[in-house]
Amino acid sequence: MKQKILFVVSLLFGLMFINSGLNKFFNYIPVPADLPEKLVKTMKAIMEIGWLFPLVAVAEIVGGILFIFPKFRALGAIIIFPIMIGIILTHLTAEPSGLPLVLVLFAINLWVIFENRNKYFPMVE
Repeated sequence: MKQKILFVVSLLFGLMFINSGLNKFFNYIPVPADLPEKLVKTMKAIMEIGWLFPLVAVAEIVGGILFIFPKFRALGAIIIFPIMIGIILTHLTAEPSGLPLVLVLFAINLWVIFENRNKYFPMVE
């Protein structure tokens, strides 16, 4: 039962990140008009660095795809982890209203990392 729940949660998590990454390339989700000024400044700064936004988008897409498949889930969780840290910091500093959802996503990422902890041991031994 635990494995089925983990699969469904991982599927939804992965699809969210794939969607987010694809949206960075194709802009099919409209940007809300009432974004806080701090968040707008942050996004403009990220867009000024020409390579950063596409890098994050590719990492989200690749990490999301890997997160879906159990064999590669540990790698997907590690790829998405630094992006999650950036999302948390952005919400802490610029848009705290989205923080509850972000913390749930971060908990899912940590759960997957914890479940796959044996796969990471060879990297630190």
